[in-house]
Amino acid sequence: MQASRARLFKEYKEVQREKVADPDIQLVCDDSNIFKWTALIKGPSETPYEGGIFQLAFAVPEQYPLQPPQVRFLTKIFHPNVHFKTGEICLDILKNAWSPAWTLQSVCRAIIALMAHPEPDSPLNCDSGNLLRSGDIRGYQSMARMYARLAAMPKKG
Repeated sequence: MQASRARLFKEYKEVQREKVADPDIQLVCDDSNIFKWTALIKGPSETPYEGGIFQLAFAVPEQYPLQPPQVRFLTKIFHPNVHFKTGEICLDILKNAWSPAWTLQSVCRAIIALMAHPEPDSPLNCDSGNLLRSGDIRGYQSMARMYARLAAMPKKG
């Protein structure tokens, strides 16, 4: 557990340094628990999520970095690889393709890449996956854009 704390503390310091360098990701460590983090990520441009700010929750295991963090969307998102109700993310690096070389920051990058390039063949959200698999790109994009507007975009007063 000491090694995981040291690693997370190192990542925390890197995040503080990179705040300006990566405007798409804002990672924040819980004040009282270094194993709990949240992130705000910007929806990738030229996707239905563009303009949205999506919140992620990280639960980091004591065996980190030998085991991956558990990450889920707190913001509702219509995406084939994200469970609509729980926010669970289907991403290989969070499961069997994890490597200790990954950091919380690079996991955020991978999630942003997944948002831009969904994998409809392994869906957690079957409605979203079925739209893409059947070739209804417009239907998928309009649903994804609608949910992004409802859940991830600041309300205009």
